[in-house]
Amino acid sequence: MKLRRIVTLLIIAAACAAGIGVYLQQSSQPPAGRMTAGASAPAFEAVTLQGEKVRLSEYKGRVVLLNFWATWCKPCMREMPLLNELSQSAELPVETLFVNAGESKGTVSEYMAEQQFTFPVIIDVTGRISASYSVNALPSTYIINKAGEISKVVVGEIGDLDTLKQWLVEAGAE
Repeated sequence: MKLRRIVTLLIIAAACAAGIGVYLQQSSQPPAGRMTAGASAPAFEAVTLQGEKVRLSEYKGRVVLLNFWATWCKPCMREMPLLNELSQSAELPVETLFVNAGESKGTVSEYMAEQQFTFPVIIDVTGRISASYSVNALPSTYIINKAGEISKVVVGEIGDLDTLKQWLVEAGAE
């Protein structure tokens, strides 16, 4: 009787260990469809709030920080001052492109004026650009290297300027 109980417990423990192993292996891999480092950055053409046409292909040969955000997203709002500081700085040769995910031009214009941010913002009302980058959480930031490949994907708030600068340098911004 005791031996049967011990064998049963060992079988249960082995099954649990196998389940945990499978979970850890799957959680260390990016979700299906998510853009990953090394992938070519999907090309897009869009118009900024100011009416300027933007093509990602025009930035080939430069490091680009591509940030997806929304005004209702609290983590987006917390990281905006840091990203604004980076976009205004001449310390690193980086192009910053901000893509607002799904909001109206009026909402975004009002927010930009209130916060006194002057960086160019692309309005992705249809979600076409967000979908091409498989954005499923905000904020999402993609660092694109000089070859047009994604160097780093950050899902969630960026809270440290020094870490961000290091990622940009690793992508070729020097």
